[in-house]
Amino acid sequence: MTLPPEQEPATEAARAEIVRVGGSLFARGYVHASAGNISARLDDGRGHLITPTDAALGFLDADRLALVDADGRQLAGDRASKTLTLHRRIYAADPTARFVLHTHSTHLVALTLAGVWRPDDVLPPITPYYVMKVGHVPLVPYHRPGDPRVADLVTERIAARAAEGTPIRAVLLDRLGPVVWGPDAASALAVLEELEETARLWLTTPRTPEPLPDHAVAELREAFGAAW
Repeated sequence: MTLPPEQEPATEAARAEIVRVGGSLFARGYVHASAGNISARLDDGRGHLITPTDAALGFLDADRLALVDADGRQLAGDRASKTLTLHRRIYAADPTARFVLHTHSTHLVALTLAGVWRPDDVLPPITPYYVMKVGHVPLVPYHRPGDPRVADLVTERIAARAAEGTPIRAVLLDRLGPVVWGPDAASALAVLEELEETARLWLTTPRTPEPLPDHAVAELREAFGAAW
């Protein structure tokens, strides 16, 4: 018997992973109220799962996650997050991406209010793990939540960095927080956690630590393949 797409085992596993990640983000203070969204790309071009609009990530119901097909048409679940277009464009721009997170993480939003290091690099390379695990993170100028123009700006930045040989794994939306992606949930979470922690370090110092010297960054590129 052929199961409908929403009941296939792989889809059910993706549902469970989104619920698990949402609960973890909420429990650790990365998200609050109904801020943020999560999506997963399904195998074989079968579309995506994404959290519903205005859903509280700490209290997700797996059966109510929005299932959309490869063209973005909703097949099941509650109404998809208003950031669906952004998520779909990230998956199209980076074939390695299979999991996307957007949070309103406190220190990263605060960083946009206090002023980022540079528009093309929101934080300086102050720790080796920031260089190795996160890499370059550009700032995306403020647009209202869900504005489809943000998807254009994000994909432009993905393409530009890929052309330079330094692919990115995250962007920072001005006043709204980070969007990160990876080949699986664990990878995306690792980028988010290191990015938020580096923002916390930067904001809780006098913001004068020197970046790692060029030779140290070059060593990280050679030893660990850091995309910097």
